[in-house]
Amino acid sequence: MGYRTIRYETQGHVAILILNRPEVMNAVNAQMTAEAGDALETFAKQQESWVCVITGTGDRAFCAGADLKEVGQHLGALADPGAMRFGFAGITQHFIAKPLIAAVNGFALGGGTEIALACDLVIACEQASFGLPEVKRGILAAAGGLLRLQRQIPLKRAAELIFTGEPLSAAEAYRLGLVNRVVPPQQLMDEALSLAHKICEAAPLAVQSSKEILYRSLNLPLDPLTSAWDVNAQYLPKVFASQDAKEGVAAFNEKRPPHWSGR
Repeated sequence: MGYRTIRYETQGHVAILILNRPEVMNAVNAQMTAEAGDALETFAKQQESWVCVITGTGDRAFCAGADLKEVGQHLGALADPGAMRFGFAGITQHFIAKPLIAAVNGFALGGGTEIALACDLVIACEQASFGLPEVKRGILAAAGGLLRLQRQIPLKRAAELIFTGEPLSAAEAYRLGLVNRVVPPQQLMDEALSLAHKICEAAPLAVQSSKEILYRSLNLPLDPLTSAWDVNAQYLPKVFASQDAKEGVAAFNEKRPPHWSGR
């Protein structure tokens, strides 16, 4: 597709988005933001693509955050309306109904952590580290770090990490529930793809609707008269009347693997 700062490929029902600026530890500039956002839009529209794995080139860094050299030369570089339509790196404010898996292949600092926070699932290699060091630069973790971290780990640990800017090891991130698995570096993509394929064994429409219900109802009360149940109810007719619902029941009764159509 002519991308210069990312690579985008597909393997069956799994898409892979690779941040590809290894010379600067995959730091994000305006072009990467525009290109990654475009690739995710492609993924969202590809009916045959059901899960996307996001990773970085190389064995040292997933993403070193914003390209501060570019920002220093031109403060508006990451604030271009076209580039920032979907938030930092084209990811952090880009809601996709399909699952996103971050395969963190090294340090993920600042915006790198914010990309991981924006994904639904995270697989990290043993050498990976996370952190929001923005306060040490006199700036803010404004790409979702201050909004998402305390929703994914305990508040006081989030406050400590935000206020000090200190890094978090992969092992500690796993203990806090920030990542799903920690694996040796050579197993990272195999583990991420294995999880992606496991998700692909489920009906795509049901998975996508489940994701939307999960996030839309996250902070709503469960009193039966309130809107959490309303959100839940909005998706039931579409999913239960789908071809995949009929296929899932038929496959179960016939003791065979289902053949999903995404419809």
